[in-house]
Amino acid sequence: MDAYLRALSERVLVFDGAMGTSLMAMELTDADFGGPRHHGCNEALVLFRPDVIATVHRSYLDAGADVLETDSFTASRLKLDEYGLGERTVELNRNAARIAREVAAEFSTPEKPRFVAGSLGPTGMLISSSDPTLSKITFDELADIYGEQSRALVEGGVDLLLIETSQDLLEMKAAIAGITREFDRGLRRVPIQAQATLDVTGRMLLGTDIRAVCATLDALAIDVIGLNCSTGPAHMRDAVRYLVENSRCFVAVIPNAGLPLMGPKGETIYPESPDELARELASFVRDFGVNAIGGCCGTTPAHIAALAEAARGHVGRAPEPKPLQYVASAMTATALKQDGSPLLIGERINAQGSRKIKRLLLAEDYDEIMLVGREQVDGGAHVLDVCTALTERADEDVQMATIVKKLAQSVPAPLMIDSTEPKVIEAALKIYAGRAIVNSIHLENGRGKVDSVMPLVRESGSAVVALTIDEQGMAKTAARKLEVAKRIYHIVVDEFGIPPGALIFDALTFTLATGDAEFLDSAVETIEGIKLIKEQLPGVLTSLGLSNVSFGLKPSARAVLNSVFMHHCVAVGLDMAIVHAKDITPYTEIDATERELCDDLVFNRRPDALARLIEHFEEKGTTAQTTAAVDDDAGMPVEVRIHNAILRRRKDGIEAKVDEVLRTRDPVDVLNNVLLPAMKEVGDKFGAGELILPFVLQSAEVMKSAVAYLEPHMSKSADHGRGKIVLATVKGDVH
Repeated sequence: MDAYLRALSERVLVFDGAMGTSLMAMELTDADFGGPRHHGCNEALVLFRPDVIATVHRSYLDAGADVLETDSFTASRLKLDEYGLGERTVELNRNAARIAREVAAEFSTPEKPRFVAGSLGPTGMLISSSDPTLSKITFDELADIYGEQSRALVEGGVDLLLIETSQDLLEMKAAIAGITREFDRGLRRVPIQAQATLDVTGRMLLGTDIRAVCATLDALAIDVIGLNCSTGPAHMRDAVRYLVENSRCFVAVIPNAGLPLMGPKGETIYPESPDELARELASFVRDFGVNAIGGCCGTTPAHIAALAEAARGHVGRAPEPKPLQYVASAMTATALKQDGSPLLIGERINAQGSRKIKRLLLAEDYDEIMLVGREQVDGGAHVLDVCTALTERADEDVQMATIVKKLAQSVPAPLMIDSTEPKVIEAALKIYAGRAIVNSIHLENGRGKVDSVMPLVRESGSAVVALTIDEQGMAKTAARKLEVAKRIYHIVVDEFGIPPGALIFDALTFTLATGDAEFLDSAVETIEGIKLIKEQLPGVLTSLGLSNVSFGLKPSARAVLNSVFMHHCVAVGLDMAIVHAKDITPYTEIDATERELCDDLVFNRRPDALARLIEHFEEKGTTAQTTAAVDDDAGMPVEVRIHNAILRRRKDGIEAKVDEVLRTRDPVDVLNNVLLPAMKEVGDKFGAGELILPFVLQSAEVMKSAVAYLEPHMSKSADHGRGKIVLATVKGDVH
C-alpha cells in the first residue's frame, strides 16, 4: 500500500491550515510577488520568495500537521495566464512541490513521516453551466490543464494529488481524467484525493448534492473523498456522515474556521476559535470515523495545533468496497438496484422508437424534448434513456451532447447514453457531470465494440449495459445468454476493473407478435436467462428493453403484455427495464381474462395464444380501458370507494368522496379507519412485491390530497386533541 494511504489506515492525519491567511498577515509588498502585475498571486511567491512559503510550511508542521499542501492552488496555466505567468506553469508547480518536500523532510521521522499534497484548485471555469463565457472550455482542455499541473507537482516530489475547493462536478471529473492520463503516460502514480465544496444548503455551486458527489467520484480512480472550504464544520455534518457511510474511499474533512463574516472595515472574518473548530472536527472523528482533518480559509497554526491534539490516538474507519452501485445526475443519485421494485428507465427520448422525438430532433426543438423528459420523471422513471440517432442527420454526437447538457440542467434523473457509435458516447460522457449508464456493448464483432467503448466507461466512471450478443448473433436460449454474459463479465470486471454492480446485462427481448415459430419460446428463454445470469454471476444487474416483447401489437394490448412480462421477469431477478413507466400496471390489478391471455402467450402455453390475444383486443377496441383500474365500484359504500381510490391511485374526485363520508362519520374516524387502512394495504402490497415504488408514491399523493381536504374539518372537531408524535427511522436514513 502507498505510504500515505497506509498512514491513513493507521491514524487520523492532520492537514495544514490556510496558506492565504498566513500570507496576508505578513503584509507582503509588490516586490515579494515579483512586481505589481503578480501581486495577489500567492503562487508567484514560490518563484520570488520561496523562503516565505517555506516559513508558512514550517509553522504548520511545528503545530503538529502531518500533511502540507503545496502553494499551487491556482497554479494551473489557465489561472497563471491572468498574471502573465502561464509560460512558467511547470517551473512554478515543480518549485511549489520541491519547497514543501524539503520542509517536510526536515520534520519527518520513520515513526511519523510528513506528507506533501499537490494542491489543484478550480480553474474558474464552470463547464457544466449554461453561462456562455464560463462554460466555454472542453472536457479535454480541462484534462490537459490539470494533467500539466499534476505532472509538474509529481515530478517535484508530492506524495498525493489533492483536487480541492471544487465547485463543478464535471471539472472534478476532467481533473481526475487529466491525472490518470498522465499516469498512463508513465508518470509516477500517487494517490488522488478529491474534495468538493458545498454551500449551507448542502449542495455544490451548480446544485449537486452529496449523493451525486459520492456516486460520481466513488466510481472514478480516487483514493480519498472529502469536503473542504465554503462553510464551517457545522454545515458539513450530514454530508460527512453520508460520505463515511456510503463511500468506498477514505474520507477527509477540511473546513473553514466557520462561515465567513464581513468585518467592520469590509474585511473577511472567520469566527471559529481553534478550540471550537477542534471540538467539531473531533466529533467527526469520534462519531463517524473520518480519516483526515485539517483547516481551510481562516485557519492558523493555532487551529492546526488544536486539531492535532484532537486527532491524537484516533483511527478512522477502514474503507471497503460498496456492492450497491449508484448512478447520478448533476443534481442527485439513484441506486441501480432499487429496494423492492425494478429501476424504471424512461424510453421516450429515443429517436429510434419515438416518431415525436425524431420530429423534434429534426426541428432542433430541444425545449419540447426537455418537457418529454420531465413528463417521464413525473410518471415514475428513475433514469432517462437518450438516443439521437437519425438517418436524416450526420451529427448524432452534436445533438446527443446538446440534449445531455440540457437534460442535466433540467431533470433530476440520471441518464442512459444510448448509441451504437463510440464517438457519440464519448461526446455525451464528456459533457455529463454525473455518473451515467452507457448502452451498450456486445461481442457481435469480437471485442471491437467492447475495446472501443470500455475505456470511455472506465474514465468516466459510468455503469454499462452489455447485450448478450456474440459472433454467432443474438443469444436466443437461456444457456447461450449465460455463455455470452460470462465472456463479457470477465472482460469488463477482470480486465477493465468495473464493479459487478455497475455491469448490467440485457438478456434480449424479442417480439411475440409475429407468431414466428423461432420466437414462440423467446419470452420463456429470456426469463430463464435472467435467472441464470443472476445466479451464476453474483453482483451483476439485469435489464430489458421491455416493450420489444409487444412490438407490432395495438397500444392497448402492448400495455397489458408489457406489464405481465415485466412482472414475471422481476420475479426471477430483473433489476431494471426500459419502459414507459406510466403504461405499466401492477399484475394483480390487470383484468383476470387479459392476464391469462398474456400469460398464455409469454409462456407459450397454447398454440392459439397470439390469435386469442389479438382477437380480444380487436373486440375491445383501441380506446377501451385495459385494466381493472376502471371505476367498477360506483355502487359500493363511500368508504370502499375511498379505499379503492387510494389503492388504485385515482386522485380525481377524492375530495367529493371525503365530503360524502363526512356526512356520517367523524373526521378523526375517517382518518384512522378509512384513509390509514388504505395506505397500509398499499404498503403491504409493496412489501409483497405486488406494487412497485412509483405506484406507492402515486397512492401517497392521493392520500395527501385526502388528508389535506380533511384537515380543516379535523381542526373544528370538538372531540379530538393534538397529541405528541414521535418519528423514528433507521440509522443513515436520508429522509
